[in-house]
Amino acid sequence: MTDTSSDTTSDTTADQLGRIVDRHLEAYACPDAARRAELVAATWDPAGTLLDPPFDGTGHDAIAAMADVVLTHYPDHRFVRTSGVDAHHGIARYGWELVAPDGTVAVAGLDVAELAADGRLRRVVGFFGPLPAKEA
Repeated sequence: MTDTSSDTTSDTTADQLGRIVDRHLEAYACPDAARRAELVAATWDPAGTLLDPPFDGTGHDAIAAMADVVLTHYPDHRFVRTSGVDAHHGIARYGWELVAPDGTVAVAGLDVAELAADGRLRRVVGFFGPLPAKEA
């Protein structure tokens, strides 16, 4: 039997996890820098780390700045969660899409997130596209 006393997901409901993830995704493509900073502060541990294939950032300022890169390449796009949030032992996963104003999906992927003791995000590792095919 495993001790789950430090399991942050045991005290965090599925709805709460969904709101945390949705705030993170909103912040990641938010063009309003002040609003983005508010979202990041509410969602992320101050020492949190966001890792995506092309770049990474640690801390509120660096995570918020990553949105500028996204918006440079994908102006007026937004991230949307495409699945529920599956979680256990302080780790969560969910699907997402980066969507253009006309509804076209620019890229989709899967994130794996680690939660801090206070329920905010400590680390998010993003993966783009579908899982690779199994090698023969």
